Amino acid sequence: MSFDYQKICAVLFREARLLDDRQWDEWLACYTGDVTYWMPAWDDDDQLVDDHESQISLMYYPDRGGLEDRVFRIKTERSGASMPEPRTSHNVTNVEVLAEGENEVDVRYNFNTLSHRYKTTHQFFGTTFVTLRKVDDELLICYKRIVLKDDYIHQVLDVYHV
Repeated sequence: MSFDYQKICAVLFREARLLDDRQWDEWLACYTGDVTYWMPAWDDDDQLVDDHESQISLMYYPDRGGLEDRVFRIKTERSGASMPEPRTSHNVTNVEVLAEGENEVDVRYNFNTLSHRYKTTHQFFGTTFVTLRKVDDELLICYKRIVLKDDYIHQVLDVYHV
């Protein structure tokens, strides 16, 4: 199956916009129930960790339930690290199709996120690898690995930062 590049980009742009607009339920709908959402850490030798079970990760959710819990905490103000919610601007660039299968496509893209809170703006940037799966004529994210390039962070990271 050949995937439409413009539709792939539209899915990625929409997910970023939903984060910026704090449309949490719509953002969750971008993901399959079995999604793996992972942001590995860099080790002392400047290599990305490759095992979320035995090494440190900056974020790891084995399925959408973890993302739903995160969103619940944000929406119900049970996340002190998210109050007040920062204003964000997600920018997606360099979208590249890596591989296509029958119902899935692997994509790589770069991101730059600006996050403003407490009169201070922070920047986060890196590369994201996603697998999009065709489900009922739409593309949903079933795998997301975020490689944060600026890993010297001065605050708790959350899903809206990347």
